[in-house]
Amino acid sequence: MRLRLGCRFEHEASSPTPAVVLVEPHFEAAGGIVAERWISEPAVEATSFVDLYGNRCRRLLLPEGVSTFSYDALVTVAPDPDPVPGPDDVQHRVEALPDELLHWLLASRLCESDTMSDRAWELFGSTTPGVERVQAVCDWIHGNVAYGVESVPATTTLEIFERRGGMCRDFAHLGVTLCRALGIPARYVFGYMPDIGIPGPYPPMDFHAWFEVWLGSSWWTFDARFNTPRIGRLPIGRGRDAVDVAMVTTYGPASLRGMAVWTDEMPDDAALAAEPTSSAL
Repeated sequence: MRLRLGCRFEHEASSPTPAVVLVEPHFEAAGGIVAERWISEPAVEATSFVDLYGNRCRRLLLPEGVSTFSYDALVTVAPDPDPVPGPDDVQHRVEALPDELLHWLLASRLCESDTMSDRAWELFGSTTPGVERVQAVCDWIHGNVAYGVESVPATTTLEIFERRGGMCRDFAHLGVTLCRALGIPARYVFGYMPDIGIPGPYPPMDFHAWFEVWLGSSWWTFDARFNTPRIGRLPIGRGRDAVDVAMVTTYGPASLRGMAVWTDEMPDDAALAAEPTSSAL
């Protein structure tokens, strides 16, 4: 299946401001990119790098005044819903985990799994370790946390847990936190997700956040916001929490004036439209 996806950001800066942009499909998904382009107005130079989590990042200097940049791509994705773990994808005891996975058990700035440990075990300690336990976490979040309650970017999972409301980012953070507290490696993910197979009406398109856990010998997708496998999910950033994978990180006096996101199913022979008149990054 072919998707057209991308985003557009508009900033205003009182002086030239360095920035790191994270909106391109993750390095592991880059093989499905058919065509892609960056556009900026005014034109600015940019360099690319892959960070320690495999995220494709772009460094640029936002000019003084108002500026815009956009990313636009055609990608291929599997037409099937998210794969789900089976009975052989067990939860490992901590002492049996590979060394490189221990990092994903640690508390982080927005996922205080250490302070949430008692609550996690009170809620889920009686569940069967593995898929059943992770699904119980998702079911609890989906049923007990109200979606659509605005939260500031620095909201912690303890605050979300006590308030019982948040956005998709908060649902993902709470899933990560509870799973880590239960000894399950977990990481935060955000990316593009179309509304394929979901009845309307549809809200304005935006980025979406979910989480992944390590069971058996693989990472598996879990989404406490929708709590059902989805079609066309495409990761952009993976990290300990949203701090690691901010869409735009600015190092100076720049404010976001507006943004737009698109993720649409396209015909198999679709191509990107002609280049806009503004200069490419």
